[in-house]
Amino acid sequence: MRTRVKICGMTRVEDAIAAAQAGADAIGLVFWPGTPRCVSFDQARAIARAVPAFVTTVGLFVDPAPAAVRAALDAVPLDLLQFHGNEDADLCASFARPYIKAVPVKPGIDLLQYAARYGDAHGLLFDAFEPGGLPGGTGKTFDWNELPGELQRPLILSGGLTPQNVGAAIRTARPWAVDVSSGVELTGEDGLPRKGIKSAAKIAAFIREVRNADE
Repeated sequence: MRTRVKICGMTRVEDAIAAAQAGADAIGLVFWPGTPRCVSFDQARAIARAVPAFVTTVGLFVDPAPAAVRAALDAVPLDLLQFHGNEDADLCASFARPYIKAVPVKPGIDLLQYAARYGDAHGLLFDAFEPGGLPGGTGKTFDWNELPGELQRPLILSGGLTPQNVGAAIRTARPWAVDVSSGVELTGEDGLPRKGIKSAAKIAAFIREVRNADE
C-alpha cells in the first residue's frame, strides 16, 4: 500500500507548489489563530488556487465557532476539514464536507473509545499531546506502539515526524497516511523551526523516505 502524505501548516504559495511537485497528496491550511502557521483567507485562497489537480486542500480548525468554519468555506476552496480540538462529532459533520479528526495520544485516554465517537470521519489523525502546548505541530513524537490496531477508519500518523524518523514510523504503525508540519520547516539560526516556512529540500527528503518505507 502507498502511504499518503500531507504537508500541513502552509503559509506560502511556493511551499505548496514544492510539496505538490515532490508528490504530496494533500496540503494543510491552519485557520486557528493560536499559531504562527495561521493563514488569512487571502493567503489560503492564493495557496489553494495554486495547488494542482488531485492534491487535496485541507482546512484545519481548533474548537471553532460554526460561523468561523462556514466563513472559511465561503472564502477558500477547501476539499476536506480537519478538527484538532475537542469538537464533538455532530459539529465535525455539520458542514457538508468530509472531515478528519485528531486524536490526542496522552496518558489516561482510551484511544479506541475516543476514536469511536467519530464513526463518520474519513480518517483519524493520531498526534502527540503536549500539556500546555499547541494542539498540533509541536515537533513531539509518541510511542507508535501505543496506536490501536482495530480502527474502523483510516489511521493518519502525526506528531514529530521528520525525514529521519518517518520510515521507522511507517514500518511500525503501517498508517494510511502521515502528516508533517514542523519536521519539514526551515531551521532558524536558533536551531528551531521557522513555523509556517517550509523547506523544499526537507519536503522532498520526507516524501522520499515515505516511498522507501513503502517498498
